Amino acid sequence: MASPDVSIVIPVYNEEGILRDAVTELLEGLDVVRTALHWPDLTFEIILAENGSRDATVELAEHLASEFAEVRTFSLGEPNYGKALRRGIEEASGKWVICEEIDLCDLDFHRRALELLRHGDADFVVGSKAMKGSNDERPLFRRAATRVMNGLLWASVGFRGTDTHGLKAFHRTRLLPIVEQCVIDRDLFASELVIRAGRARLRVVEVPIRLAEKRAPAINLTSRVPNVLRGLVKLTYAVRTGKKL
Repeated sequence: MASPDVSIVIPVYNEEGILRDAVTELLEGLDVVRTALHWPDLTFEIILAENGSRDATVELAEHLASEFAEVRTFSLGEPNYGKALRRGIEEASGKWVICEEIDLCDLDFHRRALELLRHGDADFVVGSKAMKGSNDERPLFRRAATRVMNGLLWASVGFRGTDTHGLKAFHRTRLLPIVEQCVIDRDLFASELVIRAGRARLRVVEVPIRLAEKRAPAINLTSRVPNVLRGLVKLTYAVRTGKKL
């Protein structure tokens, strides 16, 4: 098969409850994106980057891959969001990559991001849940955590955007050298990718998004704090010194 125009990479962890519905709705919704972009022959692949699930997610993902030609999957065998996202990007074959979340599948972001990328107005598009014009419907505690994380990134590595974690889209070949430079996995790989893209003077454009999750987070936020703080120390050292801690 010819390479698709767009690869949609979705890390999945313990998602047996919503995986089938989310993937089938996304496949159906991609026709809406084609129509909105006036691009009827736009082609997609969906990569389910399974990482360490303890439920039936692996089996469901494999079944979806056998059922739909546009879907493929791999399994890491360990719960590691960043590592799964990185491998998905590396294995993607599309000209453009969209990094999605299984509980979002925001088709409007797909449309806006691809419009910017297609016309050369951006190398990297970040869907921001914190910039002006966004609508973040998550609980207050999670919204506050995003602001705290952004503040830490501002102070530690000079990040001047409004968000690093969540929806992203980019020109794959332009970002692969940045991916290779990244030294952090788990929760902060996505942040490192955005930060390094900006420091490399790529055209990083933020667009506001509406965020309404379909289910509670698969991993409790407070349980992630120790790993996030350790990752932040490593990220700060790597960005400021060019070395891995």
